[in-house]
Amino acid sequence: MSHLLINRRLALAGLVLAGPLSGAAFAQDGVDARFTAFLDACFDESLALSPESMTSLGLKTDYGKLDDYTDAGADKGLALSEDQLKRMKAQFAYDKLGGASQISWRLFEQQVERAREGVKWRDHFYQATTNGSPAGDIPVFLINNHRVDGIGDAEAYVSRIKDAKRVMIEVSASIRKSADKGIVAPAFTFAPVEKDALNVLEGAPFGAGEDSAVWADFKEKVGKLTVPQGDKDRLLKEGQSALTGPFREGYEHFLAAQKTVQPLARGNNGAWALPDGQAYYAFRLKGSTTTDMTAQEIHDLGLKNLARVQGEMRGIMAKVGFTGSLQDFFKAIKTDPKYQYPNTPEGKAKYLADAKGYIAQVMAKASQYFHRLPKAPLEVRAVEEWRQDTASVAFYNRPTPDGSRPGIFYVNLADMTQVLKPQIEGIAYHEAAPGHHFQIALAQELQGLPKFRKFGGYGAYIEGWGLYSERLGKEMGFYQDPYSDFGRLSLEAWRAVRLITDSGMHALKWSREKAIDFFRENSLLSERDIVKEIERYLCNPGQATSYMVGQQKILMLREKAKSALGAKFDIRGFHDAVLKDGALPLDVLEQQVDAYIAGVK
Repeated sequence: MSHLLINRRLALAGLVLAGPLSGAAFAQDGVDARFTAFLDACFDESLALSPESMTSLGLKTDYGKLDDYTDAGADKGLALSEDQLKRMKAQFAYDKLGGASQISWRLFEQQVERAREGVKWRDHFYQATTNGSPAGDIPVFLINNHRVDGIGDAEAYVSRIKDAKRVMIEVSASIRKSADKGIVAPAFTFAPVEKDALNVLEGAPFGAGEDSAVWADFKEKVGKLTVPQGDKDRLLKEGQSALTGPFREGYEHFLAAQKTVQPLARGNNGAWALPDGQAYYAFRLKGSTTTDMTAQEIHDLGLKNLARVQGEMRGIMAKVGFTGSLQDFFKAIKTDPKYQYPNTPEGKAKYLADAKGYIAQVMAKASQYFHRLPKAPLEVRAVEEWRQDTASVAFYNRPTPDGSRPGIFYVNLADMTQVLKPQIEGIAYHEAAPGHHFQIALAQELQGLPKFRKFGGYGAYIEGWGLYSERLGKEMGFYQDPYSDFGRLSLEAWRAVRLITDSGMHALKWSREKAIDFFRENSLLSERDIVKEIERYLCNPGQATSYMVGQQKILMLREKAKSALGAKFDIRGFHDAVLKDGALPLDVLEQQVDAYIAGVK
């Protein structure tokens, strides 16, 4: 989702590093205004510990630095949060605050408590996997987030290139420390992580060939400056020296650490195989779902919804006159060229054009379903070739609050033979509009909501809304092609399978191969994407459960509101109720919807 606040403390706390939703204004005065100001000051204090986060928010403070990736750095952040919590309780009384401020109090307190609990599991967090690693994240950060508006900004870019060596040494130390405790990433992760890191060092100025990604970006940004050529020449010389010197040395250090721990990998098992693995997985489930659901309850929820969705799928099969089994229909769609894009530049361009078209039709009707629409622009882009191996199938990057960077819907076009046309409509609604773009872009229009709620979030809420948005597209009159509607259902089945396979691998001791087989039997995903999905879940226990748990809660709350309000129910009002307070844990979301129902009555 975003590069914002990327550290183990927040990742283990289960906080999604993106923006919450809405465009409402929170009327505040007196103690509530002072309380919000206090929380914003706390956010700024914590933000100051993360140069990368400040850059992601459009700030240029500590512009030449990267984050601290050490345990000491995480401890410093947690100590600050603990001190902030003490100050909050000393300066304010919960029962003197308004309702919105009381929510902020509870969320702030829970966030600190969660981070405190996460210290125990710090070494369980894999630093480098097929989900990404600093070796790929740092180039993406520099290219997408570091603006160069003058000589000082270019010098800061060079400074960050040099600082990558420190980061790689810190990450490598963390990888080795975890390995000493018997915690090593799954065996399948090492080859693609190495390939991604080597791709960063491929080409000029490291060797022959085309410019490497970072070097090309730096040259382009410096070239656009309106400064004397002598200054440009100096900057380019310094950038080249930084890349071929400390930057490459840092990557070599990282690659050496990976080589050292690779023989210690214990196959491709789930969290159960780690020290205290069952307790660790329970911790991750709680963070991902914001519930107390057990692994078995997650598993059973997935089985129940998979059966429901597959029943709807069979209805579409009957509608189009297909007489074989569900698996036969999967095979027909996967193998028929008419459901694929050509694996050519033209095919990739057509995918991008189709995705833009789906987004455009949502925006044309969105005012019938939402009172507020995002102001930030939205772009559709292909994932850069050099990071295709570890990038997701599709994902969203948040815009900056100041509008200097748009929201970006990324699609991975590594192999068009693995992209199925019937699925891209639903993916566009989830990742872009009315899904994540509405959540994140609208968050930056909130007035009076504390910054920690604007720029943080909860996976079950955010991903639950994304999956809810796929179904909302159906209600908005889209998916006119029955095969596209089947694609929508296949995406929902995909999320049900996530519940089953994630809990299966991490708690029920399913093998990677068993999970892949189950996915293949019950989903429309391509073989490549099935493997990427299963490997993603193995590397990030519990995260994949957030989607359907959140979606099911939102759907339940919608039915609750419709039943209670009858003719007074208005879809725009319900969406306001869900979105107006930003991202929330699911129990708090239910309280807010209950308040909306009472207010309408």
